Amino acid sequence: MSFCSYFDTHVCRSCSWIDFHYGEQIKQKEDHLHTLLDPFKPLEWLKPVPSQLKGFRTKAKMVATPTREGVVLGISEESSLIECPLYDLSMQRALENIQQWLRDLGIKAYDVKKRKGELKYVLLTRSTSNGSMMLRFVLRSHGIVPRLQNDLAKLLELSPELKVVTANIQPVHMAIMEGDEEIFFTEERRLEERLNGIPLYIRPKSFFQTNPDVAAKLYRSASEWADESKPKRLWDLFCGVGGFALHCAAPDREIVGIEIESESIACARDSAAQIELQNIRFESLDAASFSANAGEKPDVLIVNPPRRGLGEQICKWIDKIRPPRILYSSCNALTLAKDIEMLGAYRLNRVQLFDMFPHTVHYEVLVELTLG
Repeated sequence: MSFCSYFDTHVCRSCSWIDFHYGEQIKQKEDHLHTLLDPFKPLEWLKPVPSQLKGFRTKAKMVATPTREGVVLGISEESSLIECPLYDLSMQRALENIQQWLRDLGIKAYDVKKRKGELKYVLLTRSTSNGSMMLRFVLRSHGIVPRLQNDLAKLLELSPELKVVTANIQPVHMAIMEGDEEIFFTEERRLEERLNGIPLYIRPKSFFQTNPDVAAKLYRSASEWADESKPKRLWDLFCGVGGFALHCAAPDREIVGIEIESESIACARDSAAQIELQNIRFESLDAASFSANAGEKPDVLIVNPPRRGLGEQICKWIDKIRPPRILYSSCNALTLAKDIEMLGAYRLNRVQLFDMFPHTVHYEVLVELTLG
């Protein structure tokens, strides 16, 4: 038996390793990582960074399911998943209030088979620094937007921690989480999170790690590794809201952060302005486009690509400019290994596993590559 009734009763099996002892989870992830990276003969393996086992996840993605009783938030028609132990009690209470409010309003969840109903998903994000939350309703159309807006005050009275509330319009009949249009119901348009004392902002479409405690340790490690060689110029590709770049900032260091998602870049710029950094800039560009037109090479290159990895084009560019050091943060060690193989001029200096996703097969890893 695990500590999750949903898993034990087969309502939800997303946390496929939740009934493993946590030490065994870490060992299996380490073994997997060793299998992939040992062929590159890393000089140093650092101790894995563990996670809390409950309440560590700060973003809930809840499918809206139609039932006779009304909207159910979760993947089961028989049981809502609002008491998922990955979320802390404040998120569980907020989800309960949201679900009941939607039922009282008579909001219909989207029925995939019948292609009827309006509400597709409820997305909830919490800031660990101040407890405020962002709520997003993913809707099929604008049809129920006025009803949600007109009754919002009642929900905010139940859950005053909801500081940012939006509706996202996703009209396509496909398993796509969100659409292009975002309608704000509140004046506030972002959450502030603080990791290691650095302000980081979360907007509706900006990417942010779902395990802030482990993310803070990841950013701190990257900052310490980067500082060792006292770089004058640092680039951060796939920078998101600027977590790595902002942690690596120094008075005499020029930093450039590149990210294709414009909302993430807006968040990064807000953070830089908040802490009055002058020699750091963030640009909303595709990493491949930036690499084709970049200027003088950096002393340290930080990359944090999506699961697909860097790919051949960017690896060829890196091999061409050959920065002395690369810090590579990866959520997919399989594509990390493929990229390292393509970066043949580099040696694998050190490796550290960060357990960003307990109870699953997934993990984050930070590696340092240096020119051989």
